[in-house]
Amino acid sequence: MSKIKIPWQDRPENNTDIMWRYEQNPVIGRYQIPSSNSIFNSAVVPFDNGFAGVFRCDNKAVQMNIFSGFSKDGIHWDIQHDPIQMQPGNTDMIESDYKYDPRVTFIEDRYWITWCNGYHGPTIGIGYTFDFKTFYQCENAFLPFNRNGVLFPEKINGKYAMLSRPSDNGHTPFGDIYISYSPDMKYWGAHRCVMKTAPFTESAWQCTKIGAGSVPFLTEEGWLMFYHGVINTCNGFRYSMGAALLDKNKPEKVLYRSKPYLLAPAAPYELTGDVPNVVFPCAALQDGEKVAVYYGAADTVVCMAFGYIKEIIGFIKNNTL
Repeated sequence: MSKIKIPWQDRPENNTDIMWRYEQNPVIGRYQIPSSNSIFNSAVVPFDNGFAGVFRCDNKAVQMNIFSGFSKDGIHWDIQHDPIQMQPGNTDMIESDYKYDPRVTFIEDRYWITWCNGYHGPTIGIGYTFDFKTFYQCENAFLPFNRNGVLFPEKINGKYAMLSRPSDNGHTPFGDIYISYSPDMKYWGAHRCVMKTAPFTESAWQCTKIGAGSVPFLTEEGWLMFYHGVINTCNGFRYSMGAALLDKNKPEKVLYRSKPYLLAPAAPYELTGDVPNVVFPCAALQDGEKVAVYYGAADTVVCMAFGYIKEIIGFIKNNTL
């Protein structure tokens, strides 16, 4: 099978960062569809001869919902103007007060979507599609309150696996990453703690809360996952991006975890927006050598950053907690 041609831009001259920003960020602006106030924290996957995605588009009433979109190159996107309308999947109950922060991955024969679903508070919604035109909603994975549900792209020891962050009903000032397993994508259990926040004195950028970011992908050394870490500063929460390497057969075991961040708010579009100081990864496209990470910036726009997989793994192994 030939490698996909992922979006890519070479490291700028004289840039020594492990990951670097796309020079034409943001790739998706806040007003890209007529109704939107902001478009951010969205997920993309290879599809057909290009790419498809599920996008968080908050409208001008600041109602949170998810929309589908398509792209030939992963950079220029045609996003549908109406939100996704779900049909019943493995349940008749598809009640939802809001939907936000989706992730998408292909498993076996379909594309699975997870998102933060409003059902008496935030929990993890699950759905699937075959064509990004018709979508089916399934049972919520967990009780409220929970966020950042991220599926692994294949079964592990015969079961589906999902990362999540148990939370509360507000702007959670805490949070660790857990993993749960399911035999059928309906009933979830065997909950295990994967990663906890770091001590302030050791890695302050991730001392308040952490959450799974992009769908992990398998490397020769284990599952590589990009995640967000948060510190509560005198100016409010500050979201940055790190990476962790998880054991291939037992992903609740963390092999390495970045002590320094890989990307933190620094560019104008990350520092200023509806929620300042946010870098929030939600998707990663990789070809075995390179990776392109999509991230929400300042809860306002979608941006990209690039890196070499071996360099990233080497960085977290040499700078691990």
